[in-house]
Amino acid sequence: MHIRPADRGDIAPLAALITRSARALCARDYSAAQIEAALNGAWGVDRQLIADQTYFVVHQGDRLVGGGGWGRRATLFGADTYADRAPQILDPQLDAAKIRAFFVDPEFTGSGVGEMLLQTCEAAAERQGFARFELMATLTGARFYGRHGYAPAPVQPVDLGGGVMIDFIPMQKSAPASP
Repeated sequence: MHIRPADRGDIAPLAALITRSARALCARDYSAAQIEAALNGAWGVDRQLIADQTYFVVHQGDRLVGGGGWGRRATLFGADTYADRAPQILDPQLDAAKIRAFFVDPEFTGSGVGEMLLQTCEAAAERQGFARFELMATLTGARFYGRHGYAPAPVQPVDLGGGVMIDFIPMQKSAPASP
């Protein structure tokens, strides 16, 4: 497997991966209606992360098997179409980097794709001066992030519109102290 920064050519394959991943992996935690509503904005490609060169893709040969990123902007989660976006640049001395939009091909869960993405994102954010990370986890993703040192806050219900609510879990982690 190899990892690289995503580019505009990855947008369509990422959109397909996100849909496939969400429908398969989130089905144990969310209803089909919640998944479909989330795919209409809360989950999807964020072109700003790609433009900022803070979104990464993992390939096994020619196959896209994962994507995930981190943000130096205040937006905590959501695709391009999600209404609650905050494009302000964060101050690494005051703010936490945002860990964003992790999706893995269902056939590659447990193969190290998520860990590769998370380590790459955390290291890149640390190089930019960030000492803390935060994210908005799905119920599915919270188990993964918890295994990697992220502490959960209480569940936060989010209105996806059309009367559909979904539970997310805010999570935080501090970077290891430098020697």
